[in-house]
Amino acid sequence: MFMTISMNIIRAWRKKESFGFGLLCFLVVSHALGGRSHVLAQATKDPTISLQVSGLDATEPWTFGLRILFMLTVLTLAPALLMLVTSFTRVVIVLGLLRQALGTLHAPPNQVMIGLALFLTLFIMMPVWEQIRTEALDPFLENQVTQEVAMQRAIEPIREFMLKQVREKDLGMFMSMGKIPDPQTAKDVPIHVLVPAFITSELRTAFQIGFLIYVPFLVIDMIVASTLMSMGMMMLPPIMISLPFKLVLFVLADGWFLVVGSLMNSFQ
Repeated sequence: MFMTISMNIIRAWRKKESFGFGLLCFLVVSHALGGRSHVLAQATKDPTISLQVSGLDATEPWTFGLRILFMLTVLTLAPALLMLVTSFTRVVIVLGLLRQALGTLHAPPNQVMIGLALFLTLFIMMPVWEQIRTEALDPFLENQVTQEVAMQRAIEPIREFMLKQVREKDLGMFMSMGKIPDPQTAKDVPIHVLVPAFITSELRTAFQIGFLIYVPFLVIDMIVASTLMSMGMMMLPPIMISLPFKLVLFVLADGWFLVVGSLMNSFQ
């Protein structure tokens, strides 16, 4: 049929029959669109989106998809949680100040410093993680407790750790700024007040340790700078001469042992 219509179109065009040519073109277009009319009708319908959550009963409060969504959310917030409620802030600041005091801008590199801070944080927080696992995570995975109870049990060890490190002055400042009455027990301290107070205390302690680390290296820099000035070698940077002496002093004093040991003891 299509071949017949095509031959008629060619004949009409050769004979200059404009009316017949137009009519045949209309028939061809109508025939081509006729077979696809139902497809176009379906395509012009409004799209619909449906969301269905199944499997919500008394024994299984979450579906598998919601568990994955929750885990992805936790992984997204993990760096912030790691810095805010653990010992990571103090450790990484002290290690950064130590590198600046030595004068070695890229040794150890950032990857080594961050890795060391992470593993030291893991070592310091291991008792807290074990308590969270035994009291909150394992009972929740075995369906012995609900989600609310597991979250409450997981917060308590972290709260105890932060309360041991926070200063009363910092905690009182945030309590007064938030117009919160004095708590009767440690459990009455709101978590949104405890976290900023803990971070403030950690920053203060980290800078105190950094100052003590800076003092011996500052003395070496001053001695080297005074010696160079007395010799008239003002164009020679003192850091080039003092760096080997600081490295020798740090190695002979077993500096890494002292710094890491002091960090560990500061959380006792």
